[in-house]
Amino acid sequence: MTEQSADTPELSHVAGPDVPVADVLAAVQGWIDGNLPAAWRAAGEAGGPAAVRRVRTPAEYRAWYPAYGRSGLVAAGWEVRYGGLAWPRPTAAAVERLVARYHLPRLNPLGLNLAAPALFAHGTEEQRLRFLPPIVRAEELWCQLFSEPGSGSDLASLSTRAVRAGNGRAGDGRAGNGRASGDGWVINGQKIWTTWADQASFAVLLARTDPDVPKHQGITYFLIDMHQPGVQTRPLLHMGGEAEFFQVFLDGAVVPDAQRVGAEGAGWKVAQATLGGERQMVSGASSGGVDRVGGGSTRQLVRLARKLSADGQPGGWDDPAMRGRIVRLYCEERVRGWTNQRVRDQAAAKRAPGPESSIGKVHAAELNQRVQAAAADLLGAAGVAWPGDAGDPADYPRSMPAEIRGMLRSRANTIEGGTSEVNRNVLGERVLGLPKEPDPWRGKPWRELPRS
Repeated sequence: MTEQSADTPELSHVAGPDVPVADVLAAVQGWIDGNLPAAWRAAGEAGGPAAVRRVRTPAEYRAWYPAYGRSGLVAAGWEVRYGGLAWPRPTAAAVERLVARYHLPRLNPLGLNLAAPALFAHGTEEQRLRFLPPIVRAEELWCQLFSEPGSGSDLASLSTRAVRAGNGRAGDGRAGNGRASGDGWVINGQKIWTTWADQASFAVLLARTDPDVPKHQGITYFLIDMHQPGVQTRPLLHMGGEAEFFQVFLDGAVVPDAQRVGAEGAGWKVAQATLGGERQMVSGASSGGVDRVGGGSTRQLVRLARKLSADGQPGGWDDPAMRGRIVRLYCEERVRGWTNQRVRDQAAAKRAPGPESSIGKVHAAELNQRVQAAAADLLGAAGVAWPGDAGDPADYPRSMPAEIRGMLRSRANTIEGGTSEVNRNVLGERVLGLPKEPDPWRGKPWRELPRS
């Protein structure tokens, strides 16, 4: 039993590792019956997630989501004080199977999968209590400020600077801005490819605090308020016509020292927890929790192929070549799922994601591109041209078939979350123990490194 308070999850009365699974499932079903709108509940029980999507809009789900966040189900394996229910992995997995039919995706995936691992592995208790419960409830959305125009695959070469408030050694004359207290940091620089920066309240940020040491040693990890002077976001349209990514310009932005995670100069170590969580997050074969990595799963391929055959069209499920292609992709997706399960089990054991998370990321990125290419191929001529107002550029993304949008979006899968090339290096060096690639600049101060 857990003492109830305003911030205690509603299902905390069944929290803990010793509660029988049957009691937990009964309590969760009771919560669903009492909190889920009747139309959603009926649709889920009759037809599963696809039926729920037909009766519920994204806006309606976002409006209802605070109830889900308060329940504790969003992060059921976390401790109660952090917004979870302290359930062991087998119990949480049983609950996942129960609620799956109602299609309750987690909002705030970047907070849950990027910020939270770093806080668990390297944050203070004060930081966890301050930030984790609002992350669970999606009251504060998060983004990631890591990549820069000249520091993508070589992230450790980043040049965004953080200097102590009032410190005149910044080199650009902008260290003091009148807004930072003596225990704060002033940030100047530019970040790019930032997903959902326009919606975020906070971001995890890597900034250089010492340019006179090797590049991996002079980086510090911060939690930065995105709603402050000195933070400007600009959209980047991708070829699907959407503005999912943003540039972020930091001009005298301020971070209190209390929002530094880990020791000064130890940011690269802290960042590994975030990067491991990111690789795990984007290791699904379809949208998963992120909802934007590109298209549907192989189940959608089966539905499309069967519909083609039912309509008497060629190239569908009755085509042996197409059926074999889909079955091969399905088998790969199952293998990917098992690999991801091993990574999740490690996270449930309170261990930070390690290099093994790169296995799922590399495989899933290329697998998802093959899945989405197959979906586009199933459309045939409808995947080449479709009805729409050619005179209205804004109509282009709206009229695009979902399969084409997913195929276009999936092209980024082998780049985002660490390129496949970088992740193969991680596998070779950290998992297989192969020698590191030669680097003539290894051990040199960051200030001396060539940069684009």
